Amino acid sequence: MRRPTWSPELEAAVLELRKLTPGWGKDKLVVLLRHEGWQCSTSMVGRILRKLKEKGQMVEAPIRDPWQRPRPFKRPYGIRKPKQYLARAPGDIIQVDTADIRPLPGWSFKHFTACDVITRWHVLEARSRATAPAAAGFLDAILERTPFPIRAIQVDGGSEFMAQFETACQERGIQLFVLPPRSPKLNGHVERAQRTHREEFYRFAELPHSLQEINKMLRTWEGVHNCYRPHQALGYKTPKAFYQQLLTLEGS
Repeated sequence: MRRPTWSPELEAAVLELRKLTPGWGKDKLVVLLRHEGWQCSTSMVGRILRKLKEKGQMVEAPIRDPWQRPRPFKRPYGIRKPKQYLARAPGDIIQVDTADIRPLPGWSFKHFTACDVITRWHVLEARSRATAPAAAGFLDAILERTPFPIRAIQVDGGSEFMAQFETACQERGIQLFVLPPRSPKLNGHVERAQRTHREEFYRFAELPHSLQEINKMLRTWEGVHNCYRPHQALGYKTPKAFYQQLLTLEGS
């Protein structure tokens, strides 16, 4: 029976090199070993590698394709909006999105906007970060400050709209629609709303260094947007006036 012709020290050197370079085979390893002064052949290094595998000392890493897209996170509740589901009344679809606001170098926060696609009613809030607990808290603000019941919320695939946010929607009986990747146009109402708040509020506001104070200013601006600012898409009515008109038509 053929016995190994290499020393334990050479075997240890091969093992150490292979740990440092797991993707390299015997042809490259033998060159590096010779540079370190070892006398060995390519076939000998190959036999050492095979012996290390048999002894269980060298565990091969699983082969992964770095160019393959990872499978998307499977949501327990959120789904893609069915084509037959259409917003016909206030609250049928509320689009929610976040924006990064950087008022000063080294300081930023997240701006949350909720926009009803029928009335263009907005709810606004600033949070230090876009996390799932922050989004779940914003959901409570939406429910509190929207004058009509909410049936469905539509979000992009951001991680802030997973976990606690998804659970909060499910517990409140609100359908959660999640957009497919790279499709912001499907959330066009809230995307346009984010631009409005950047251009008409953040561009001119002297922001304090406190999120609590910023949220007070946002509540005032939210009231201006919903109850005072004419909206072109609503025939230059305010969201409040447009909603009241819908109520009048339903009652007649």
